[in-house]
Amino acid sequence: MSLKWIDTLDIVLDLDEKHPDVDPQYIRFTDLHQWVCDLEEFDDDPEKSSEQILEAIQMTWIDEKD
Repeated sequence: MSLKWIDTLDIVLDLDEKHPDVDPQYIRFTDLHQWVCDLEEFDDDPEKSSEQILEAIQMTWIDEKD
C-alpha cells in the first residue's frame, strides 16, 4: 500500500507508530513534512504538500492522541 498526501489517517497512524513520544501539538510543519516523506509507505510528490495538508495531518494526529 502506498500513501499519498490525502491519506491523512493512515499517515497519522504510521507517524504515531514511528514517533510515539512526540506531542503533535508542538511539531513544526517542516519536521512533519520530512517525517511524512520519510515514511516507508509514502509515495507521493513532496512538492504537492501544503500548509493546509500538514495542518490536517497535525490535527488528526492530535485527535488520535486524545
